[in-house]
Amino acid sequence: MDVYQFTLLVFFGAVSAGLIGSLTGLGGGVIIIPLLTVLLGVDLHYAIGTALVSVIATSSGSAAAYVREGITNIRMGMFLEIATTIGAVLGTVIAAFAPANLVAILFGFVLIFNGLNSLRKKAEHVQITSSKAATWLKLPSSYPTKEGPVAYGIKNVGGGFSMMSVAGILSGLLGIGSGAFKVIAMDNIMKVPFKVSTTTSNFMMGVTATASAFVYLQRGYIEPGLCMPVVIGVLIGAMLGAKILVKSNPKKLRLFFSVVILLLAINMIYNGFNHKF
Repeated sequence: MDVYQFTLLVFFGAVSAGLIGSLTGLGGGVIIIPLLTVLLGVDLHYAIGTALVSVIATSSGSAAAYVREGITNIRMGMFLEIATTIGAVLGTVIAAFAPANLVAILFGFVLIFNGLNSLRKKAEHVQITSSKAATWLKLPSSYPTKEGPVAYGIKNVGGGFSMMSVAGILSGLLGIGSGAFKVIAMDNIMKVPFKVSTTTSNFMMGVTATASAFVYLQRGYIEPGLCMPVVIGVLIGAMLGAKILVKSNPKKLRLFFSVVILLLAINMIYNGFNHKF
């Protein structure tokens, strides 16, 4: 296979990854790594570096719209970014010394978690009261609805901050946006409304991935020739996915693609245990 054929394969693979990521709500980065390593035989470290760049691109594109609409809680996102950025840098340091097979096995289990989590029923809830720490940090806010702005409170700032550190470590170690873990930190632990949690997570993913990407860039694991078709392909796939999602049954699509993701995860775990990375 020559370089043109490889680039075309990566591009169309990235379009599929962006499409699946958009339909399942997992983001393209989670799909890109098994695609590059399992199907195209790319070194795991280069695949992680490429996935981080794609996370930055997709997060920058989608986060801007939510910030404009006023749904994203920027103050909370920037505060929690302290935890995720420290975690991301720590994760990249661990990744430098951890064996590739171990990283692949861990990635497989995180992929299973993400696949199952995408099927979880998301309930919207609004917490009115806030903890003292949240009030002192001025984190409570409001988000727009058709009926007018809805004010919400925030709880368990310490628990959410700790969970964000874990999300940052996984992002730096595995080259993913860790969106599912960030949403759990805000939605389940801090009791932030689900809509605000997902949009703020989207806003944060790019910042977290940027911190990790700098370290991978310094180590030479970000290859422009590999990143370019992936970034363009993932963006096109994500836009196609958003259009398909409006006209289709999202529940059935999520179920179908979650099964695909679970199969990829099992494949990565199997290859990891058999030292094929």
